[in-house]
Amino acid sequence: MPARSNRAARKTTKPAANKAVANKHALKGLGKLPEWDLTALYAGIDDPAVKRDLDRAERYSIAFEEDFKGKLAAFVDNPEAGKKLSEAVKRYEQLDDLLGRLASYAGLVHAQNTVDPVRGKFYGDVQERLTGASTHLLFFTLELNRLDDAKLEAAMADPELGHYRPWLEDIRKDKPYQLEDRIEQLFHEKSMTAYSAWNRLFDESIARLRFKVGTKSLAIEPTLNLLQDSREEKRKAAAQAMAVTFKENIRQFTHITNTLAKDKEISDRWRGFADVADSRHLSNRVEPEVVDALVTAVRAAYPAISHRYYALKARWFGKKRLAHWDRNAPLPKVVTRTITWTEAQSTVLTAYGAFSTDMAEIAEKFFKNNWIDAPVRPGKAPGAFSHPTVPSAHPYVLLNYQGKPRDVMTLAHELGHGVHQVLAAPNGPLMAPTPLTLAETASVFGEMLTFRKLLAGITERKARKAMLAAKVEDMINTVVRQIAFYTFEHKLHTERRKGELTTERINELWMDVQRESLGPAIDLRPGYETFWAYIPHFVHSPFYVYAYAFGDCLVNSLYSVYEHSNQGFAERYLQMLAAGGTKIYSELLAPFGLDARDPAFWQGGLGVIERLIDELERLE
Repeated sequence: MPARSNRAARKTTKPAANKAVANKHALKGLGKLPEWDLTALYAGIDDPAVKRDLDRAERYSIAFEEDFKGKLAAFVDNPEAGKKLSEAVKRYEQLDDLLGRLASYAGLVHAQNTVDPVRGKFYGDVQERLTGASTHLLFFTLELNRLDDAKLEAAMADPELGHYRPWLEDIRKDKPYQLEDRIEQLFHEKSMTAYSAWNRLFDESIARLRFKVGTKSLAIEPTLNLLQDSREEKRKAAAQAMAVTFKENIRQFTHITNTLAKDKEISDRWRGFADVADSRHLSNRVEPEVVDALVTAVRAAYPAISHRYYALKARWFGKKRLAHWDRNAPLPKVVTRTITWTEAQSTVLTAYGAFSTDMAEIAEKFFKNNWIDAPVRPGKAPGAFSHPTVPSAHPYVLLNYQGKPRDVMTLAHELGHGVHQVLAAPNGPLMAPTPLTLAETASVFGEMLTFRKLLAGITERKARKAMLAAKVEDMINTVVRQIAFYTFEHKLHTERRKGELTTERINELWMDVQRESLGPAIDLRPGYETFWAYIPHFVHSPFYVYAYAFGDCLVNSLYSVYEHSNQGFAERYLQMLAAGGTKIYSELLAPFGLDARDPAFWQGGLGVIERLIDELERLE
């Protein structure tokens, strides 16, 4: 199977400065919001360098195949095995960077406006060319995995090949699941008309949806933002508008979901994965039993965390139960103000700087060099992400910034990814990428630093209560909600193996896990049953979601170590990030005295959330 990479998982935009958009956001009190400068990759979609590099990618890939296909077994029998293999790996790495640069640029351009047909055609054409070029590279990791273990080990005594030991050992974990070369090629080429095509259809469909809230017709991001509005009538109107629009379009999303689940089942069956989530565990380089322990611990903690917190929140609102549109509502009688972009930037950089000046300096580059695209725009990809692009360039962060406190935490989260990606880049294209579980650790740690810094400066009871509540809700959304998402996916994919699922059955599965995770204090009103339809992770990265809970619990444990003994902690933490994909999670956690295979590890992380709820109850 192809070597894993998290580079193409997400994407984003092209940026000519849009003064009208900037002025519009300035009028909303946000200040001027930054847009990307993608010239580190290419000058524009018409840049001759794009065509030049696409042609080079095809030409160099064909030459690579001609030079090395069918020859690796002979290399390891040669006295200069290490030298010959290292030459091949270096050329493969250079090609990975070239193809990754093109893929990243096309994805970023598309994400800034997914409904623009010009961008859509550019994105599709580049994907098609890259799929064709990379077909010539498929043989390489397959042949490497067929080499005799002892002979490859002997070859790695050569320092140049030994440098790539982490990558070589990593891809060999895929060995039991790889198929015959021609089948791998078929899977690869058909990806353009299989899951990649359905992913694109989902993105464009979501971007085109409009939700009628009062007299306004809104895209999904502004509508979701209203669920955090201080006015209940606005939250209710937004939720009901979502219910109406999703219901009108639900058959399409049901079809997309069924098709992608079947596509995954076919791949899993051919490769020999027993459980529906096993391929994700392999990609994350985490043992299934570790994930099972995490899921079991979180589900057992639902009553002590989410059920307890939402019952507390309902009391604050003077109700026995909260309607689902009130789940993320700001606390009553607490003034919520708009946070300008300048203030958000200062908040995050100050928090990062208090932990590590090196970390803050890296994060500051994102602001100074226009590596962030922040405004909400029609057609723009929803949510937020940090795209690593390639080590020869730098990451880019996408936000939909609207001045909410949660938006500041999202900025801290994505910059955590960005710092991690910058630090890991020197490992090169093959060894910079990290499994999702470790990638989310860096982002959640960035959030925790920002939260703790802000909380330390607040003594007034109402303000402290509001900040603690916001953090608990974020942690519930990161841990409880994501494990509920994982449980939903697991049920859905398991049932899909028996046949196609109706909309009604998917709705039932969704409601079952939501009731279990949110508890009796949340009233799931009619219309909520279709809210699974807009979750992009279900489409783009099946079973991705548990990585958030993994990262949050891991960060809670890491931060506990930091609080008890911070001497030298920042240096060890940055070294952990700089390792990129050269070490597995157990090796990275060892310097901190942590072991994720210990069930007590997860209990400790969940205990942090419980203690925050304890403090909230004391503040009542």
